Amino acid sequence: MRQITCERRRSLSMVNRLTLGVAGSGKTRGIVEHCASLAPNRRVAVITFTQANQAVLRARLRAVAGSHSDIEVMGWFAFLTRHFARPFVPFKFPGRRILGFNFDGRPHRFAKGPARFLDSGSSVYACELGRLANELIEASSGSLMRRLECIYDEIVIDEVQDLSAYDWSILDVLLGSSIDITMVGDFRQAVLATNPRSSKHKGYAYAGAIEWFREREKIGLVEISYSTTTYRCRPEIAAFGDTIFGPKWRLPPTDSKNHETTGHDGVFLIHPDHVNIYVEEFSPQCLRHSSSSGKKFDLDYINFKAAKGTEYQRVLIVPTAGIEKFLHAGEALEPGPAATLYVASTRAFQSVALVVAKADSCGLPWWKPV
Repeated sequence: MRQITCERRRSLSMVNRLTLGVAGSGKTRGIVEHCASLAPNRRVAVITFTQANQAVLRARLRAVAGSHSDIEVMGWFAFLTRHFARPFVPFKFPGRRILGFNFDGRPHRFAKGPARFLDSGSSVYACELGRLANELIEASSGSLMRRLECIYDEIVIDEVQDLSAYDWSILDVLLGSSIDITMVGDFRQAVLATNPRSSKHKGYAYAGAIEWFREREKIGLVEISYSTTTYRCRPEIAAFGDTIFGPKWRLPPTDSKNHETTGHDGVFLIHPDHVNIYVEEFSPQCLRHSSSSGKKFDLDYINFKAAKGTEYQRVLIVPTAGIEKFLHAGEALEPGPAATLYVASTRAFQSVALVVAKADSCGLPWWKPV
């Protein structure tokens, strides 16, 4: 076990960094290359929300940075449980221990004390873990953060847009610590959340979190950079993706390096009467909002959110009513629906097809069978 001694302080030359990368920009590759470039003795935690992302990162780091023995990959919940809840819950609730993790359960509405955070078997509720971790930072009178600073030199957070609620309070503390914080994400792909039901920091939920970071950039806590080149999406798809989030978001335009031509490339509108012919001719991956949508067509669907992290040559999208209004009348989408449409459309390398009966404002070409 590593002896806990810590004399380290943040170097004046170091700064917390956030890279916002467009879909297909190689965010995961960037994390792996960053870790491979670090000194072999640098102690690093690489944190991401979903188990799928954790598996990908572990595999790629083994292949590229296998000689770096001090790099750990873990989930956000595992990070909070291992370094916040388990060691420090006695500071708030003397004599109590964390014996497990309860992902689906919820405390009673009016529960107080340990019952707010732990079930009858002393498993911590996932939905309350962020709040508990945040309160333990204060309850430990600095011990929690001093311990963490002695364990890690750097924490890398992938898909940082997935954080929510009390996670932002925890991240605030991390940004002010001696640990170097490196973050990667894309708020246009904010379709998941660590605690979607919480009202804490609701104004920063999903895509709105970009404002949280811009506020901290103004006071020097973080430096934001943009990775605007996609190696996946054709220029037409990249340009369409940029229209989904309007000028108020102040995002730079996407540059595409995919100039392959196949004879059917770009973004198209398709009348419902032509869907079956289109699917037979081009074999796109069909995407829909949820199992309750898209029932008009007997297609092999993947839901928008489940498609995050995947890529296909072609996709066909069955829009929601809100997306249809966006295409037909130019009515702006709320951040949540905008993110799902952005995720769905940017899964494609070569073509995106949107099923609508009419669309007057978007200027996209119609595909019709010959």
